[in-house]
Amino acid sequence: MAAASATVDGIARVPLERTFDLATPLTPVGFYPKFGPLPATIEVRDQTGPWDAPGQTRQLILSDGGYVIEHLKLVERPSRFSYELTDFQKLFGKLVSGARAQWEFTAVPGGTRIRWTYTFHPFPQPVARVVVGAIVKLFWGPYMKKVLPGIINEVESRA
Repeated sequence: MAAASATVDGIARVPLERTFDLATPLTPVGFYPKFGPLPATIEVRDQTGPWDAPGQTRQLILSDGGYVIEHLKLVERPSRFSYELTDFQKLFGKLVSGARAQWEFTAVPGGTRIRWTYTFHPFPQPVARVVVGAIVKLFWGPYMKKVLPGIINEVESRA
């Protein structure tokens, strides 16, 4: 089954370790608005820890009445963390078996490069692969380009 991915990069004018420590635990509420067919994240429920260790989970409540569950899989301070998403509802629940988000942090002159990659795993039906590929290309990738600067601004303002 062909996955559909998008990657964006940005620079935070904050040292590597501080960027990682500030970015990793951020709640998605307020940073992930509605965008085209993509719902906003409006609430986090049932978070099992401070979002700093594998095995922690949280439920993201979406503006379309659906939700998704995030499962923190990897935390390697200060270079990367990743989580898997399951239990999609609404449109994505019909199209994907899950997704994975990976955040990578690299020291660069004057700050930290943040690379965010999001990969959706469509169901094996050809129509699901085509629709998910189109959504990622037309909406999710551009959406990520709009979301990351807000996260970087938050990291810089808290540093």
